[in-house]
Amino acid sequence: MKRLPSIISVVCFAAALTHSQTPAPAKPLSPLEQTLIANEKNLIEAKKKDDDEYFTRVLADGFALVEIDGKLHEQPEAVDELGDSDLIELTPYDMKVLPVSTDAAIVTYDAIFREAPKEDEGPQPRYQHFSSFWVKQGDQWKLKFQQATAAHYGDW
Repeated sequence: MKRLPSIISVVCFAAALTHSQTPAPAKPLSPLEQTLIANEKNLIEAKKKDDDEYFTRVLADGFALVEIDGKLHEQPEAVDELGDSDLIELTPYDMKVLPVSTDAAIVTYDAIFREAPKEDEGPQPRYQHFSSFWVKQGDQWKLKFQQATAAHYGDW
């Protein structure tokens, strides 16, 4: 009987610890978040397929791209760089939408990135962070800017 209070304390502590480690339920996505996350996922699929027709439809005039090497590419060169037939994997995670105004937002996410090595170049950093700036033109969202940044520092 003397141990009963100790056992009860341990059980209560374990229950409290388990409850505090349970993640909070995810907040439902707003219509804006749903639309822009879907747009970004469509863009990723188009990148994998090097779908120039898709890029023509979705890219805003003056689209610019900053690649992982820090080089700025502007249209039409940026369109060529956006599609990549050497892409093996681009798996996004932790996508977030940051509204700027009613007609502009930034989609930001991390991704596992792999592409076939290019001649005389090492592999690209496997973990990258992407930021895409979307603008609403009429009733369509268009991609105005995208930047890739290395998200892992180390021996690459």
